[in-house]
Amino acid sequence: MPSPSATSHRPSPIGFAPPFIDEDTIEAVERVLRSGWITTGPETSAFEKDLAEYVGAPKVVCGGSWTGLAGVILDWFGVGPGDEVILPAYTYCATANVVLHRGATPVLIDLPQSGQRDGLNITWEQVAPLLSPRTKVVMPVDIGGWPVPCSAWKTALTHWVSQHGFKGDHPMQAALGRPLLLSDAAHSLGGRSGGHPVGAGADITVFSFHAVKNITTAEGGAAALTLPPPLDNAEVYRTLRSHCLHGQSKDAASKYNSKGKGQWRYDVTHPGFKCNMTDIQAAMGRVALKRYPADLQHRAQLAERYVERLSGLSAVDLPQRSHEDRHTADHLFIIQLQEGMSAHRDAIIDALASQDIATNVHFPPLPVLTAYRERGFKAADFREAIGAFDRAISLPIHRHMSLNDVDRVVDALTDAMANLKGQAVS
Repeated sequence: MPSPSATSHRPSPIGFAPPFIDEDTIEAVERVLRSGWITTGPETSAFEKDLAEYVGAPKVVCGGSWTGLAGVILDWFGVGPGDEVILPAYTYCATANVVLHRGATPVLIDLPQSGQRDGLNITWEQVAPLLSPRTKVVMPVDIGGWPVPCSAWKTALTHWVSQHGFKGDHPMQAALGRPLLLSDAAHSLGGRSGGHPVGAGADITVFSFHAVKNITTAEGGAAALTLPPPLDNAEVYRTLRSHCLHGQSKDAASKYNSKGKGQWRYDVTHPGFKCNMTDIQAAMGRVALKRYPADLQHRAQLAERYVERLSGLSAVDLPQRSHEDRHTADHLFIIQLQEGMSAHRDAIIDALASQDIATNVHFPPLPVLTAYRERGFKAADFREAIGAFDRAISLPIHRHMSLNDVDRVVDALTDAMANLKGQAVS
């Protein structure tokens, strides 16, 4: 057993993505709890307005999760059996699960070859050949916080429809006149693309506020609406808000805060879902959003130290962080091990864990998961995505870390790789 003096000098563990809950957050939640209004109400409405201003969208609707909101949006757009949704194979399962839940078909795209990559995102050049009359939604994913150039994609999608036509099988599809560009921005709140915040480029951009995200409401999400005419973003907001609460024509705040006879009465205009955001969650989100510029700056400093320390390590490729008019939200810092070291990926993770440094791997590509393999997706068709996954390690980057912590991670990583390389040589 180590002596007390030995254990007292052991560095504190570095968690992978612990939530940042400060006293302001606790006070905000306490204030809402004491208010007597804890479900969807004034705090949620205020958070929606704060987010709309932050991302530059006409309207933002909040919900109980990214998954719940994405599902409601697909349902609102009439996506169902026989329809196709184009999305990457390299993503978390939620991106495709919501498509399967509607009875539609996810059309998966492999990553580009290594010399043609845009971070770990798919590209428009890959999407265009897969567009067909069955395509109702194109859903790119901003892996790690690196944004897809959605404004350019929207222009390209509109041009494609002008050449090939589009048949909408649902009133919302007919109104838009083309497939919906639905951005999975679960990682990229605070990123920028085309000179604008992420959330202003796609038709609808969905963010996640899960416990490990840059901003957390414990669980939760938000959808930024920037739909073109003739669609009315305010009307779509009201519809999605309703669909998140069973399709009720009035939420609790509308019923109980209204004056006059019969205000309790409501209708159910659509067989909706139960994925509304509560005021408790929104109170956490409002505090986090207020301090978010400082949080982003802190993440950027950590990422820049990683780049500074790792740029000379030939066995590691670093994540894409900035290019022309795009900049990451630094949600994840995913390194790629080069050939010769990738076989030792799990051993490296274990070596860092032995130093109380937590890492992660993002994400197992969909075709290697049982649910998708059993639906006919073959790993052999997605070699680039699987190869990138096999070489990936996500290093910790979060508000609790210091630059010294980054140095500690890099030192442990470098030592682990040197030891493993030495073992391989011997």
